Amino acid sequence: TVMSMHHETSMVMRRKEVKDYGTKKAIEGAYKPDDVVLVVEDLVTSGMSVWETVEPLQHHKLAVKDVVVLIDRQQGGRAFLKSRGLVLHAALTITGILDVLVAHKKVTPEVQQSVLDFIAANQNTTGNKVAEAPPKWLAQSYGTRAKSAKCPAAANLLELMERKKTNLCASLDVTTSAELLKLAEEVGPQVCCVKTHCDVVSDWTEATGAELQRLAKAHDFVVFEDRKFADIGNTAALQYECGLHKISSWSDFVNAHITPGPFVIDALKGVKGAGACLLLAEMSSKGTVATGDAYVKSALDMADAHPDFVMGFIDQTPKNWKCAKDVDPGYVHMTPGISLASKGDKVGQQYTTPHMAIVDNGADVVIVGRGIYGASDAKSASAEYREAGWKAYEARLQM
Repeated sequence: TVMSMHHETSMVMRRKEVKDYGTKKAIEGAYKPDDVVLVVEDLVTSGMSVWETVEPLQHHKLAVKDVVVLIDRQQGGRAFLKSRGLVLHAALTITGILDVLVAHKKVTPEVQQSVLDFIAANQNTTGNKVAEAPPKWLAQSYGTRAKSAKCPAAANLLELMERKKTNLCASLDVTTSAELLKLAEEVGPQVCCVKTHCDVVSDWTEATGAELQRLAKAHDFVVFEDRKFADIGNTAALQYECGLHKISSWSDFVNAHITPGPFVIDALKGVKGAGACLLLAEMSSKGTVATGDAYVKSALDMADAHPDFVMGFIDQTPKNWKCAKDVDPGYVHMTPGISLASKGDKVGQQYTTPHMAIVDNGADVVIVGRGIYGASDAKSASAEYREAGWKAYEARLQM
């Protein structure tokens, strides 16, 4: 603010969390497309937090080329930002600060060396080029992968994404059938998939599921019921086929936890009208225990044992899995917790941007909830997320 006033230059600010009152904007301030923005931060470590500011600015058609910080901690941030076309200007560096402190006998040479050793051992390499042998799906188009997919539902979704040019899944977590169907109608043209939580819809009827399928055919998307089956096989099968919701009669695919073991997959597969299933390999909630190499490998092994029914995974960082090179390109990777503006909420949800999810982490489909159904204009919001997701996919293919 002081810099803006001193130089009589307008200032913009990116909100970490969009408010549900006032302007409800992610970017606040006076600006117009193609304005040049200088990003100012206190310090940079890996560069990721700076990028979380730059990306939404660029999405709003603002030009960002330079970043100014007080301190560069020299842990890979400069290289990371350079890889994204940004020049870092730092008033001070950690090594420079240490030199001054040692010269004035405020810090011992031993402490200086220990800090330098720590910096050397904790370098962020995200900004480096892609590894020599990256996971196969990173370099292949959705259309190419559709041809090799073993699960028909995966092939259908990948082909749909290529044809429609969208990798956006809208998570419509509303509580009435009218709201759900209205939103599905509005966002349908922009998405490849609509995700539901039918058990939060207070007035669900068979007609709700039937109308949802009609909209899916009209707007060319598939329906994903986020049921997260986690019970013993027989119970999971009953939950899928019977009860109030009769999920198997209207959903194209569902998902399941791997904690019950592989028999839950067998049970779901045996249900009349069963579509396909995603396995939860990772979750986006803070403190989740659904994480770690062993957990991911268990999910992959279960999927490989049911290639005609398991279409892929709900995950967060498939590109970085130790077993990533062994993952069949025919699997679909869907990542929830996507937002252009927010880093988290008050109940443990953690957010990432479309670019980070698709380019940095290897996702195929970005799942957006509150950023769409909570927006004042869901139709425009879905178009915005669609553009961001597809641009990230195109950038990944060029790497």
